[in-house]
Amino acid sequence: MIHNQFDLLKTRRFLPLFITQFLGAFNDNVYKNALVILITYVTAEKAGLNAQIMITLAAGIFILPFFLFSATAGQLADKYEKVFLIRIIKLVEILLMIGATIGFMMESVAFLMTVLFLMGTQSTFFGPIKYGILPEKIEQDELIGGNGLIEAGTFVSILIGTILGGLLVLTENGLLLISAMVILVAFLGWVSSFYIPEGKPALPGLKVNYNFIRETWVIVSHCRRTPEIFLSILGISWFWLVGATFLSQFPTYAKDIIGGNEQLVILFLAMFTVGVGIGSLLCNQMLKGEVEATFVPLGIIGVSLFTVDLYFASQQRSTVNRDTPMIPRGTKGYPCSRSTSISPANRVSSTSVGN
Repeated sequence: MIHNQFDLLKTRRFLPLFITQFLGAFNDNVYKNALVILITYVTAEKAGLNAQIMITLAAGIFILPFFLFSATAGQLADKYEKVFLIRIIKLVEILLMIGATIGFMMESVAFLMTVLFLMGTQSTFFGPIKYGILPEKIEQDELIGGNGLIEAGTFVSILIGTILGGLLVLTENGLLLISAMVILVAFLGWVSSFYIPEGKPALPGLKVNYNFIRETWVIVSHCRRTPEIFLSILGISWFWLVGATFLSQFPTYAKDIIGGNEQLVILFLAMFTVGVGIGSLLCNQMLKGEVEATFVPLGIIGVSLFTVDLYFASQQRSTVNRDTPMIPRGTKGYPCSRSTSISPANRVSSTSVGN
């Protein structure tokens, strides 16, 4: 049976969870993009650091907790009531946003990177709950639509958070505005979590193994016995690998390859996230509500082909940039043939030569 997936947004069993997830992803990306833009266009140049390395490091720092703590997070999500855990996690987010505010005021990259790692940790513990709670709150034939809405909402929040973080960070009082915003949004996310209907723990008697290396190996070994689950894990891992790589490299790609500024970074991020959001929403219609992986191979082939296409297009752009660098008008270094960058003294001498 095909459901109108947007009807889920009218129900209490889904809407508060959607809002809580949306606000959390929004905050992550306001902060991350503000930090990335700050590093790319301000901090790296001042400190003599390599912006590409710093941005890649920032992406790695945020993702590292997913590798370290996912197995533990999954066990806790099974052992304890999920809504109870969500409320704790969202309370921690408020504290982290206060820490982010302190880091922005100090303009300390080391402090901000530490907060970024802790935000990644917080997101790690929220992840298994976000997906694990859906089958408890919605019906089997609503799962594709519900997952599509969560995924689309996540990328829309990434888009909005990225745009606001990028636009505000370099403006006057931008860091103050961002700080106030992330604290307020974290508080709203915590409040919305109290409207999610409570349930029961899945495995209250589970003994949690805090040895994340051993537990990760046990989980992977267990999943390999069921090819459908293991292949699904590989597929979603590949998707996030590609997505995280693109999202983390757009700032330096826009600046160093294309020769643009932070507005171009935002455009790239916007096009990327809108595409993912549209694809997520279309899944329910294309699969008619069935939980199948029918279009996954086609999607993987499409992403791979267009990535190769982007490589060759970038090579051409890089060649053009070496011959005709894109420097904004009115800035130091703009070609002197443009009158907008010639000083009054030079204009006089140019006129004299012309006469």
